[in-house]
Amino acid sequence: MAATTHTVTNQVPPLVGHDVFATDRVLSEAVERHVEPGVLPVALEELGELGRAAGSAQAQEWGAQANAHPPVLRTHDRYGHRVDEVEFHPAWHRLLGHAVSAGLTDAWGRPAGHVRRAAGFLVWTQAEAGHGCPLSMTHAAVPTLRTDPELAAVWEPLLTSHTYVEGLRNPHEKAGVLFGMGMTEKQGGSDVRSNTTRAEPLSGEGAYVLTGHKWFCSAPMSDGFLVLARAPGGLSCFLVPRVLPDGTRNVFLIQRLKDKLGNRSNASAEVEFDGTWARLVGEEGRGVRTIIEMVAATRLDCVVGSAGLMRQAVAQAVHHSVYRDVFGGPLIDKPLMRNVLADLALESEAATVLAMRLAAAYDADTEAERAFLRLALPAAKYWVTKRCTAVVGEALECLGGNGYVEESGLPRLLREAPLNSIWEGSGNVQALDVLRALRREPQALDGFLREVGKARGADRRLDAAIKGLLTELADLDGVEGRARRLAERFALVLQGSLLVRWAPPEVADTFCASRLGGDWGAAFGTLPHSLDLASVVARARPAVA
Repeated sequence: MAATTHTVTNQVPPLVGHDVFATDRVLSEAVERHVEPGVLPVALEELGELGRAAGSAQAQEWGAQANAHPPVLRTHDRYGHRVDEVEFHPAWHRLLGHAVSAGLTDAWGRPAGHVRRAAGFLVWTQAEAGHGCPLSMTHAAVPTLRTDPELAAVWEPLLTSHTYVEGLRNPHEKAGVLFGMGMTEKQGGSDVRSNTTRAEPLSGEGAYVLTGHKWFCSAPMSDGFLVLARAPGGLSCFLVPRVLPDGTRNVFLIQRLKDKLGNRSNASAEVEFDGTWARLVGEEGRGVRTIIEMVAATRLDCVVGSAGLMRQAVAQAVHHSVYRDVFGGPLIDKPLMRNVLADLALESEAATVLAMRLAAAYDADTEAERAFLRLALPAAKYWVTKRCTAVVGEALECLGGNGYVEESGLPRLLREAPLNSIWEGSGNVQALDVLRALRREPQALDGFLREVGKARGADRRLDAAIKGLLTELADLDGVEGRARRLAERFALVLQGSLLVRWAPPEVADTFCASRLGGDWGAAFGTLPHSLDLASVVARARPAVA
């Protein structure tokens, strides 16, 4: 094609070279709100460094490479010995190494550790989401291992290390390790009580040998795994190291890697145990109770990760609309596009504010906050992760055909978006967990009502929504069939209360009018036109220096 006919105009510059943390006003305000003043300067400095790295061309290239070259399973070496190793592109290791060095597996022992880590996870997810799985599993293994102080003393310093060491060898010769998890089996799915993997005790204290399979094993290249198996005393939790103390490989047979819709950079596997050595964690017969804290922590990461995906999608849509001219002016100035962008920005802000409030509850670690989390966490996991796919899909459409092209990055976000709604318990599991909390733990509802009650009287639509929720709870006839409706209402009321307390008036007003007041259509871009939508959009713009 002749150069004279190939003049490129009205194309949007890439969103690169910006601080993903500092230009996210919602997230930075949340950190300032939830981190105590004595720790805040350090937190802002570390998150600023991570934000600039996440917005760099280098990190974006790493993300593209890690997804273009997915992991490869190598079951045997050249001599026929079984090795069961997963090989990753160097870009994956660079992403993971940067994340570990930034403390994204270290929350449980640092001041404001959960808020700082959640903010960092939300930021770094925007560079590439797939490697968040081993980060999440490694971080979440800590509370489960703490049920056995002896194990925690050995493993916790390695799990929370800021040093990433790739490759399998004796974990006690490494400066840092990664953990995975294996609960799901072919015949059971979310019904882990139907697991058939057997655990037979050995002569050594707490030592067992496992025989069975796991249909989904997260992060199979990790140094250790927490798994469920059926011991003589019932379903129990076990630690399975990949390399034993004498340096030999444990029996960990990777049958295949899953060929997934998205999350292509990350490995998920089917594994077999056949004489696999394991160490009991907690008590026999109490496996679900022992591992549940790990599950809860990973569920919070599903909320945080979805908030990160939403933020990146909205940032791309707003950025595109600032620089793209249509019908005689910038796209962002067109009233209908402004309505769409404001609607998307509203969903993103509500997700971020809720995710960070949950992280702050983990840091507080009081009885009241734990009760609040018991209800708020499954409701948030249900709702925020489901909204993610809708937000990313609409944001992609804001870029038109350009958004449908791989180079834009939006297709990768869209393939990733449904993941967090499925992992760690899909929508029905979360909705039923909300019901379980209501039935078994009255203090959970008390904690939730105390939280939303802090905003009572500030907005009539929020007050009416709280009253409507209580009315629904008064009638529990056929409640299981209404469990999703209840989970949604819990999440929306909580998001509304947080925005009324902490967001600018135009944001809170728009949320309450649409999500709680009923002045909203069935698609994005149907907000009341009389509201200050321009301010909502401006707040979401990722300014580039």
